[in-house]
Amino acid sequence: MPRHVYKVEGKDFSTIDFEFAKTDMGYKMKYSIKRQFATIFIGLMTATILLCWFINSTFLGEYYLNNKMNALKNAYAVINRAANAGNILSEEFGIQIQKIAEKYNINLIVLDADSQMRITFSSDPETMSRRLWDNFFNSASSSSVILEENSLYSVQRMVDSRTMTEYVEMWGVLDNGNIFLLRSALEGIQDSVSIANRFLAYVGIGAAVISGIVILMVSRKVTEPILELADISERMIHLDFDAKYYGNSRTEIALLGNNINELSNTLEGTISELKTANNELQKDIEKKNEIDEMRKEFLSNVSHELKTPIALIQGYAEGLKEGINDDAESREFYCDVIIDESNKMNTMVKKLLTLNQLEFGNDVVSMERFDIAALIRNYIQSAEILTKQKEISVYFHEQESIFVWGDEFKTEEVFANYFSNAINHVAGEKIIDIKLKKMEDKVRISVFNTGEQIPQESLSHLWEKFYKVDKARTRAYGGSGVGLSIVKAIMESMNQECGVMNYDNGVEFWFELAAR
Repeated sequence: MPRHVYKVEGKDFSTIDFEFAKTDMGYKMKYSIKRQFATIFIGLMTATILLCWFINSTFLGEYYLNNKMNALKNAYAVINRAANAGNILSEEFGIQIQKIAEKYNINLIVLDADSQMRITFSSDPETMSRRLWDNFFNSASSSSVILEENSLYSVQRMVDSRTMTEYVEMWGVLDNGNIFLLRSALEGIQDSVSIANRFLAYVGIGAAVISGIVILMVSRKVTEPILELADISERMIHLDFDAKYYGNSRTEIALLGNNINELSNTLEGTISELKTANNELQKDIEKKNEIDEMRKEFLSNVSHELKTPIALIQGYAEGLKEGINDDAESREFYCDVIIDESNKMNTMVKKLLTLNQLEFGNDVVSMERFDIAALIRNYIQSAEILTKQKEISVYFHEQESIFVWGDEFKTEEVFANYFSNAINHVAGEKIIDIKLKKMEDKVRISVFNTGEQIPQESLSHLWEKFYKVDKARTRAYGGSGVGLSIVKAIMESMNQECGVMNYDNGVEFWFELAAR
């Protein structure tokens, strides 16, 4: 037989070996309890009937014969007591012996020493008298078989030569000297046994069929809740805990069903707790791995980013110390380089601290309603000197107030990053176009600048820390590669989206805020 193995939460659970097929009507099992129960009951009943038939055939005749002999002995004892008491001719005795004779179908005759008949109970007294004397004078007849013999009487089995009827006889001498003969026909005991066996067979077959049908119905009634429990347990194997036993009986099966219901509830609760704990553990593991990777990446990137300015600062500082150039103009240039690189390092460290606070959730987001259009207009006005120096045309035509929900300070930082990137990468017509687009429940803020497109393979990496599309150009304007990472972290802290799109004549960065 196959062993059924079920997998639950990545583990194998083997069931007891069994063979069955599940159909729409339930389980069809090779070793069904219902079938076994019915088979055993019908088998026992058939065996009982066969045993009765064997006992009937073997012992019924002998039992019948012994019963006849006991009846004759009982009649003999009654007659002998009456003879000894001298009331053998009384009416009371006559009634008593008549009852015994009629009950056991006994013919009897009692003769005195002069062959005078004392009492008789027979339709043919003369034949009985002759038979009595024949027994005394011809006791060794070939037609008789002695069954029991003593000094007072003999019991024999004989066949009447005239009628071919088989009898059991008891004859002998009473205590008062009278002789007697008691006789009872065996009435074809073999035929009676045969008839009894045939009747038993008919009754047994009928009883077996009826009992088989009844036991099948009863066993089905008994096994239905067992099959229901089997179905429930199978559904529990597949973690379906909605299956419940609703039987209303008070048997052991109902107790088992209630226990399975309790087990189902307990398992469901335990598995729920395990899944919750497993999910939390998985998140903790992922967070730990993520923190480890972030730490390694941070150390690697910071080391890389700080290596160049530190080397420049060290080199120019050593040059000043050694007096490589004694003129004031060269010394001033060396000092400007050192100050410039120090400022870049300071800016990068501040940005890294800001990003660290955002990524680890240590920075509080203050959600408030503010006018995004006014915020953009104010920032453009403050950056007007830079745009005029680079001869950049800035377009923003939104004059009416547009209110959004978000952290106003962090939103300004996001816009500032987009706007400074646009200034640093604008080319061609040197246009920066800022638009506000109202959607259903959001407002999309986009900053477009003319110039070169961002390579397609770099789009998905722009939001990574220290990623730079053009490292030489980024270095030229003092970029650290952290700005867009800060933008991404800020937008995630406010549960909003941000992104970038390439156009034929430039690049557009966008972010969204809730309008209500």
